[in-house]
Amino acid sequence: MDVKLNTIRLVWVLSLAGEILNNAVSFAVFCVLDFVDFILCFVYKVFDFWIESQWKPCYCSSAKQHIIEGDNILVSEECESKIVCLTSTNLQVEDISDTLYSRPSIVAQLSKFIINDLNKTKKTTVTSTFTIDSTVVEVLRGNVVPRWSDCDCKICNSWTSSRKDTLFVKVEGPKDKAREDVLFIHGFISSSVFWTETLFPNFSNTVKSTYRLLAVDILGFGRSPKPTDSLYTLREHVEMIEKSVLEAFQVKSFHIVAHSLGCILALAIAVKHPGSIKSLTLLAPPYFPVPKGEPATQYIMRRIAPRRVWPVMAFGASVACWYEHISRTICLVICKNHRLWEFITKFITRSR
Repeated sequence: MDVKLNTIRLVWVLSLAGEILNNAVSFAVFCVLDFVDFILCFVYKVFDFWIESQWKPCYCSSAKQHIIEGDNILVSEECESKIVCLTSTNLQVEDISDTLYSRPSIVAQLSKFIINDLNKTKKTTVTSTFTIDSTVVEVLRGNVVPRWSDCDCKICNSWTSSRKDTLFVKVEGPKDKAREDVLFIHGFISSSVFWTETLFPNFSNTVKSTYRLLAVDILGFGRSPKPTDSLYTLREHVEMIEKSVLEAFQVKSFHIVAHSLGCILALAIAVKHPGSIKSLTLLAPPYFPVPKGEPATQYIMRRIAPRRVWPVMAFGASVACWYEHISRTICLVICKNHRLWEFITKFITRSR
């Protein structure tokens, strides 16, 4: 009994020591990454100006009080941003997550905490201000073009010439005699191939003769269009699925099978068309209960990307989510030169 109790105590002590070490190392590493990303911001601005002859905005740039041009106004207040009025046909009145342009560094968070604490001590009222991110405005106005740091191959730039206004949909099963429809929605960094090359070949002949299977490439993924004037909001995704699947194939009632990000879209469709859904199958749905009083988007951001060096997945997600310019550097090395890496991989593996 004493040996078992000592073992439990040892495990607890080691676990606590590991957590403390992880927190200490993480704090040091991410302070360095904050500084590196800050420097890279200026480095890329210089390169952008040198190569493209103009300063390019970024999501970490200082927010201005407001931008108004004609009927276009984009404002944010207390972690909630809204496009008040837009001439774009794709976006009219839409909520935008503040995580798109509000990713404060550790130093910024500490400063904000100290300032809020001082304001509470002085019992002063902090007035809310409207802020704007110029990169979002550039996207909404359709001013986004391929950059010098982007790959120039045909596949990577297919979005620049895309004029399609419907999604790619892979359809299998009887066209006229199908008794039921099943809509498959893939997850993040995926496509309809997730379903068509795994599930579809393994369905029985009875299923294939009974159900019409519709696997969609959601907006911006696979062979679907990647519009430059889109922020890929939930509403846009749902409307494109409605137009490309429900209306185009005259789907009245249907089953939905969704994975990861697709689960969010599936739930939105189910809420919008409650009488049309026969069943809803969600695989690995992302769900994070938010404590009362917490800003939902920022809380979930911290859960997904907790700024920890361990585990490795958390570190990778943190770098990708919090550091725009470090991520751009990684893309510059890997994505822009993907043809070189493909050649090297094929050469080493002898094209296996």
